[in-house]
Amino acid sequence: MVSLTSLVKAYDVRGVVPDQFDEQIAAALGAAFVAVVGATAIVTAHDMRESGPGLAAAFARGAMGAGADVIEIGLASTDGLYFASGHLDLPGAMFTASHNPAQYNGIKLCRAGASPVGAESGLIAIRELAEQYLENGLPEAAATPGSLRQQNLLGDYARYLRGLVDLSGIRRLKVVVDAGNGMGGFTVPAVLGDQLQPALPLDIVSQYFELDGSFPNHEANPLEPANLVDLQRRVVEVGADIGIAFDGDADRCFVIDAAGDPVSPSAITALVAVRELAKDPGASIIHNLITSRAVPEIVAEHGGVPVRTRVGHSYIKGEMARTGAVFGGEHSAHYYFRDFWKADTGMLAAMHVLAALGEQPGTLAALTEQYSRYAASGEINSTVDDQAARVAAVRAAYTERASDIDELDGLTISLGDGSWFNVRASNTEPLLRLNVEAGTPGQMAALRDDVLGLIRG
Repeated sequence: MVSLTSLVKAYDVRGVVPDQFDEQIAAALGAAFVAVVGATAIVTAHDMRESGPGLAAAFARGAMGAGADVIEIGLASTDGLYFASGHLDLPGAMFTASHNPAQYNGIKLCRAGASPVGAESGLIAIRELAEQYLENGLPEAAATPGSLRQQNLLGDYARYLRGLVDLSGIRRLKVVVDAGNGMGGFTVPAVLGDQLQPALPLDIVSQYFELDGSFPNHEANPLEPANLVDLQRRVVEVGADIGIAFDGDADRCFVIDAAGDPVSPSAITALVAVRELAKDPGASIIHNLITSRAVPEIVAEHGGVPVRTRVGHSYIKGEMARTGAVFGGEHSAHYYFRDFWKADTGMLAAMHVLAALGEQPGTLAALTEQYSRYAASGEINSTVDDQAARVAAVRAAYTERASDIDELDGLTISLGDGSWFNVRASNTEPLLRLNVEAGTPGQMAALRDDVLGLIRG
């Protein structure tokens, strides 16, 4: 029996090419996607990975055989595909493995309007049907197979984003952008540069803009500190006002201040939330449970309604739909906007930060200080043999000291002094993920080390 369980994850498709993921599988997934979502037309895109065009073409063949027309927009960032899905009102398939190493590829799927397809919203059904197709052969081609055409939407994407955040009147800023050889090198010139639109008051210093899915300079994962070192150095060297790093498919962005210090995604979440609440007073703002507690505090202080969710884009987008939230942010530097079909876009978040910085005379560090109230550990991964036993040991050790315990996503324990931590099991690896926050660096370090001692035995 064919099994795709190691390839089809909770939120997307991701695996090593060709060992886990090849064009035959892509074709089966394309046919299954069309059948499950009931699509008569879809849009596809791929990032700069070498295997992308072939996999996307195979997926399209499967989709067309199932009767759906396919619009290929070619090279795109993941938020570029979400734009296409929203703009064209079509289901979409983005071929990317985000920040994973070069040998990986995958698919992020969505329904029309960039609505997510995850384990609880169709992805399991797509997997099971694709497994049947691989076992028994693809169904006979539809009486009227779908057609294929190419369409370039980069300019439309860039104009749409510029219409959401006006940067034309800000003070002149020097901005270093590290694209990590990923899709930021494709989208930044179109959106922030003068490639397709009038020039903005931005002096862009480009770093690793060459599209190269082998990632020759560093992994395209800005959450790993080692991958920010080159950007931090360059920001200081050229006297830039800000540095921005994108991940491989450019749906996440990470921000560096003029001194070369990282700005936490929680601070960026709070900053953007305040800007969105100024436009839409009283709106809901989504934050996942391991963003800083400064986020809900600041949202409430500015008249908004903070809504806490589990980690993961399908939960964020689901809560945005339920509450009508204007914005959502995650600790992983994913930022979601109601004005962008509730989808995540690193570029729009970066534009908000540039606008906030350029609309006032101070430094980015001074601007974001008000949003950075507590000391955080960042996410710490530990390999363990028995996840459940280790979590139970942590819970037992802290039950009497806890002011609150909840299990919305893993185990979150709050203490009387305002500090808290969350321990979550990985769905795909024998890992426990720990996040800790406290009032001071010393308090945070002590709590972190104590909980790590329990996790690691």
